[in-house]
Amino acid sequence: MNVSTYLYKNYTLEKSKHSGDCDKQKCQLVIGFGGKHVLADGTTYEILRKEFPRATISLCSTAGEIYNSEVLDDSLSVTAIEFEKTTVQSSCVNINSYGSSFEAAVGLIKNLDQHGLKYIFIVSDGSKVNGSELVRGIESVIHHSIPVTGGLAGDGAAFKSTLVGLNEIPTSGNITAIGLYGDSIKIGHGSMGGWEMFGLEKKVTKAVANELFEIDHQCALDIYKQYLGNYSNELPGSALLFPLSIKLENNDESVVRTILSINNDTKSMVFAGDVPEGSKVRFMKANFDKLIDAASDAAENSLMHIKSHKPKLAILISCVGRKIILNKRVEEEVEAVVDILGKEVITTGFYSYGEISPLKPNTKCELHNQTMTITTFDEI
Repeated sequence: MNVSTYLYKNYTLEKSKHSGDCDKQKCQLVIGFGGKHVLADGTTYEILRKEFPRATISLCSTAGEIYNSEVLDDSLSVTAIEFEKTTVQSSCVNINSYGSSFEAAVGLIKNLDQHGLKYIFIVSDGSKVNGSELVRGIESVIHHSIPVTGGLAGDGAAFKSTLVGLNEIPTSGNITAIGLYGDSIKIGHGSMGGWEMFGLEKKVTKAVANELFEIDHQCALDIYKQYLGNYSNELPGSALLFPLSIKLENNDESVVRTILSINNDTKSMVFAGDVPEGSKVRFMKANFDKLIDAASDAAENSLMHIKSHKPKLAILISCVGRKIILNKRVEEEVEAVVDILGKEVITTGFYSYGEISPLKPNTKCELHNQTMTITTFDEI
């Protein structure tokens, strides 16, 4: 397994000095994470296709690109992978061709040959697709028989539209899957948040999909504003500082949900993923040092799962909310990951509108918000 990384900017593809030695003519997979306007320019895809003529090329827009240990904006972080024994298949659907995100996910995964399938990497539109329905649709096909990780594309801090493409110029509404096949590929994963919970655990008593109306039979928005205090005057922007921890019924594990918007007329809050009735919730707040420590923990977990302390590649997908909160310290969480993995491990990734990963090995994939999610790759 050979891996090379490049930075594409101003129509130039520059190889990283930390890069491996992947043969452009032989590499089977190219993954690019970049600024929306960079991907919207059709020349970008044309240049990549010319450079990597035989590769499956997967591209998505971001809220920031991870290139080695740097966090960049308005560029394109490109990773080329040449496998020795592993084969690659890919699938792409558009949400506009389906009645729901669940149906689109089912169609996406069924397009992949299930025989010998060892891992799926998902990149989805981040503005039109319901991430919770997406992962449920995926799991309805694979039944957590293989690891699935990935993320929802971003649009900086604009939250207007995102772009995803597979072997074509990226467009809105696309969902892509990259399937890896064979016994040689080894996958590790880890996903951690690092947020502090505060206040008492409460129960969701009225919600529809990702819109929350009542907690403990009281107006959810009024309760939320009460907890926020002076920060309530800065809603919805300040909501990134105070996500919600959700414990689903019959499940001891919690997932984090980011608030996307509030509706003062209906006194409701719209989240980046579903908030089912009956689930238990607690409010959360940011702690800078714990966010960075959690990135280290995610890296350690990814190494434990792969049973190798020297993977060839790590894909980091972190939430846009973490980037906004950490601000000038954002590279510290990437550096914390590199410190754990080692500088010889090639790192790439992006800041997303949602992260996809199992919480533990051999469990179903989940939609996460406000996490650092890491997938490590090795081939033996």
